[in-house]
Amino acid sequence: MRTLEAARDTCESLLPGLLGLLDATPLAELEAPRSPALDHFRACGGPGLVIPRTYGGLGADPLQAMAAVRALASRAPSLAVATTMHHFSVATLFTLADSIRSSGMEWALLEGIAEQGLLVASGFAEGNPGQGILSPTMRADAADGGYLVNGSKKPCSLSRSMDLLTASVSLPAPDGEGREAAVLLVPRKTEGISVHPFWNSWALAGAESDEVRLTDVFVDEQLLMRTAEPGAAGELDELQTVGFIWFELLISSCYLGIVSGLVERVTGRRRGSDSDRAALVVRLETAAQLLDGVARAVMDGEVGNEALARTLIARYAAQEALGDAARLALELLGGTAFIGSSDIAYLAAASHGLSFHPPSRTAFTGPLLDHVAGAPLRLS
Repeated sequence: MRTLEAARDTCESLLPGLLGLLDATPLAELEAPRSPALDHFRACGGPGLVIPRTYGGLGADPLQAMAAVRALASRAPSLAVATTMHHFSVATLFTLADSIRSSGMEWALLEGIAEQGLLVASGFAEGNPGQGILSPTMRADAADGGYLVNGSKKPCSLSRSMDLLTASVSLPAPDGEGREAAVLLVPRKTEGISVHPFWNSWALAGAESDEVRLTDVFVDEQLLMRTAEPGAAGELDELQTVGFIWFELLISSCYLGIVSGLVERVTGRRRGSDSDRAALVVRLETAAQLLDGVARAVMDGEVGNEALARTLIARYAAQEALGDAARLALELLGGTAFIGSSDIAYLAAASHGLSFHPPSRTAFTGPLLDHVAGAPLRLS
């Protein structure tokens, strides 16, 4: 397919050799726990994909990043999903770091992400009910020279391969009155960080989405970066909004890639009639064009509350189109193909995951209707 091949060309130009390594490994092996895919990703420079070139990264813009993610997901869904959380975390951190011109210990860690190929796990709230995507999920209390952090994130992709953990925390305000939000950046080997089994499904098991627990983890003051709380109307601040938009575009691109892998099997085998295959491609590319349109707007500087609303509308429309495409692809492939290869059953199962990522369609209904009626989009 033309657009999938174009996405693969973009991926190859940014991460040369990675698709070849993935293509040489059976899908079942790539999707299993302890998959070699993450090592391949690291070796080919994947951790630096969205990091600005100024800081030693590859500087992929949203369209390029989405294309790379789509290409990877068509070959290794777990890798795409897991590393989307890395990209979201990195995009958020570098937006914050650039805005405050950090120059301490945390800056050295940020530079090391690109230079040393470090993987960053996300301990953000990710839009749990009643929380914004950067609302605190962990609690930090003052200690000599820093803070003691307690809490957990489950599921947490990259739980076993991460080098750094970034998360939102609630800590005492400087004046001692109440609490405020901050983002922490802490090395995986810090005492008190532990990983516990959580993900019991065989689908996307290679994403390492287990529980990460922090128990009296000491975090130096320099590794905590204070952020703004959601506004009085529940609006996210600029940093949170940018992070959320990146997350929605990239995670949607993951499932676009997974369904693309199914559709490619239909078109490559010329299953069904010409009109069937054309209808299938139209549904798939509808999703792709919706997401690309939002990415272009972001590249033009549209990253405010209105842009977030458009991003989420595009995500849900893409989700519906991808669901239609996956169902039609399975029908056209037929029972013999389904029985003859576990890959088809696996891709079909994994393709449904977008509906599980925050915010849920139900949670978005009220805020969407309020926004349509003239209110700012409220997600917290």
